[in-house]
Amino acid sequence: MPEFKQATLPNGLRIIAETDPRGYSAALGYFVRAGARDEVDFESGLSHFLEHMMFKGTARRSATDVNRELDELGGNSNAYTSEEQTVYYATVLPKFQDRLVDLLTDMMSPSLAEDDFNTERQVILEEIAKYEDQPPFGAFERAMEVYFGPRGLGRRVLGTAESIRAVSAGAMRDYFNRRYRPENIVLAATGNVDFDGLVDQVTKATSEWSSRPLPSQPAADDTGTVPEGIELERRLSIADAHQAYLIRISAGPSITDEDRYATRLLASIIGDEGGSRLFWELIDTGRAEVATVWSQEFLDNGAWFTYLSCDPGDLDSNRGLFDGVIQRVVDDGAEQSELDQTINKAVAALIMQSERPGNRLFGLGSRWLTTGKYHSLDTQLDRLRGVSVEQVSAAAKKYLVNEPVEIIACE
Repeated sequence: MPEFKQATLPNGLRIIAETDPRGYSAALGYFVRAGARDEVDFESGLSHFLEHMMFKGTARRSATDVNRELDELGGNSNAYTSEEQTVYYATVLPKFQDRLVDLLTDMMSPSLAEDDFNTERQVILEEIAKYEDQPPFGAFERAMEVYFGPRGLGRRVLGTAESIRAVSAGAMRDYFNRRYRPENIVLAATGNVDFDGLVDQVTKATSEWSSRPLPSQPAADDTGTVPEGIELERRLSIADAHQAYLIRISAGPSITDEDRYATRLLASIIGDEGGSRLFWELIDTGRAEVATVWSQEFLDNGAWFTYLSCDPGDLDSNRGLFDGVIQRVVDDGAEQSELDQTINKAVAALIMQSERPGNRLFGLGSRWLTTGKYHSLDTQLDRLRGVSVEQVSAAAKKYLVNEPVEIIACE
């Protein structure tokens, strides 16, 4: 059976692992408390920008060396940035654990060279432009900005074209030195992992991390202004859009809220891809291309999302059908039969997902970084199986009646 292990190094770096010697692979990742909500206006997009720069070389390795070694290890590797964290991870055969740890740990001390910074700036600008050209054309970001405000959780992960053009390499170095401190980082591992060897190797490799300079905190933003490049109108006019996109956002449970399991199951009952109420009402009938809901959990807050995509001429009628589905759940609650089916699907999906160490890594590392808690697979399964129809119905009455922010993107 998997065994949970943890250690805190003298420099404050936390190492956790869910070890299983039966596994055929080992997954490791550095989870950093550096996300869009940690930035101020002139740093907007730096967490994600830094994610790119971490692959551009170190004092020991060039960018070519980093990418070549990742390829040589033969596993799956990548990185991502969200509102609350940046994660660097890879899955390899257990025999390559030491090499992977050496590589990932070295990457956590990037060169941040000026030439690489200027080159990657253009890559980020292209990424922003490409994203804004894709449906639903930034409507989700607009919903977050209007609901949470354009800062904190509402700040765009990619930043804006204006913020990326204006930011300096010096600002990036200061941001790195403030956020990428050992006490702000978790190294997580899952699968066939030598935990004692991991702790010993990382202790030696990160001994100098505490000596990184600590820049002063930047001045607080003027909350009476709107950051450059941000608009808060609730309708986006998109030339030549063939579909209309409706996004709503309202209150949802946080990652520590006891309602979160019931709310996840509620979202599945209402808007799962197959067999949900919205599926039968709007998708199976051909009225809409997308009709779904979900909850997104953050450390101290949460959001409930609604997403509808259909022909512009059908938007009003489909909105009425959508609202009717929601209102019936609020009025009548969930049925035991559909909850049983939803729990069975959720349990099966969680078990199958957990068969791979690489899949277990993200929940393990993210939860420890944000809450300092470990939930075994059995614990998670018990929580899902223990949700009652009364709890789901109560979650509907709590979260589906709030006045949402509504954003529409269409021609």
